[in-house]
Amino acid sequence: MSDPAIDSTAARQALIALRAEVGKAVVGNDAAVTGLILALLCRGHVLVEGVPGVAKTLLVRALATALDLRTTRVQFTPDLMPGDVTGSIVYDPGAAEFSFREGPVFTNLLLADEINRTPPKTQSALLEAMEERQVTVDGTGRPLPDPFIVIATQNPVEYEGTYPLPEAQLDRFLLKLTMPAPSREDEIGILSRHAEGFDPRDLGAAGVRPVAGVEQLAAGRAAVAEVAIGPEVIGYAVDLCRATRAAPSVRLGVSPRGATALLGAARAWAWLSGRGYVTPDDVKALARPALRHRIELRPEAELEGATADGLLERVLATVAVPR
Repeated sequence: MSDPAIDSTAARQALIALRAEVGKAVVGNDAAVTGLILALLCRGHVLVEGVPGVAKTLLVRALATALDLRTTRVQFTPDLMPGDVTGSIVYDPGAAEFSFREGPVFTNLLLADEINRTPPKTQSALLEAMEERQVTVDGTGRPLPDPFIVIATQNPVEYEGTYPLPEAQLDRFLLKLTMPAPSREDEIGILSRHAEGFDPRDLGAAGVRPVAGVEQLAAGRAAVAEVAIGPEVIGYAVDLCRATRAAPSVRLGVSPRGATALLGAARAWAWLSGRGYVTPDDVKALARPALRHRIELRPEAELEGATADGLLERVLATVAVPR
């Protein structure tokens, strides 16, 4: 029988190596890669916001290759139906019977591209998959593979013809990551790679290889569950979330589910950082990605230029940090 401590250390090293491996294809997005690793450790889902052309799809494909996982991309459009995502019952003439044909949701990393371009009926088709890790078709529940996470993208600029995600669905995402335009140095690096023949459709030629897999993820999840959280850290997370609900500019603050997500992500970050306990700094580091999408501002506050990130900055600056 292997030593669990050695397994945990090896799993951590393998998952940390993912950043360098994904970096062979994607330049300057270490924070987004780390966020996706945390989501996999927490069995959570991720909403990625960024303008077109900042390598959101390439990031997911490179991560799947480096983890040796299956990935499927679904382009969400106004005419996409729920069955196009979950699968449907079809008639097989050869066997003279009806059978279930799996949809693209039966994968490890589901890239829901521009999720806000499809109507609520199809958006909600993902809710059961995200929460229960199964889909129900024709009255039968069908389990999804493990691991399974949804990585949904949306464009923060163009809202014409979109269907904003309802609060209940936003709350199902563990993290909301932003992918800004690259810095000048990173953009030069991107163009230099393309000038040297880099083909984003051929990750093998770019040298991206599996450096971790399902075993390392399972060992990491087991180790994360053992990370200690002191009562003062729990109280700090609760105080942060309650402060968002009390802010005058907020219509809807962070729910208890959001506080749970914040602690879970902080726990995974603590383990990935090589610690067996969570500190207040871990909570602060994950507060923005874990909470920003769970805050709905009042319309008048938005007109005055208020943002969820700005509110979180003020909350983090005013809520007392335990020592």
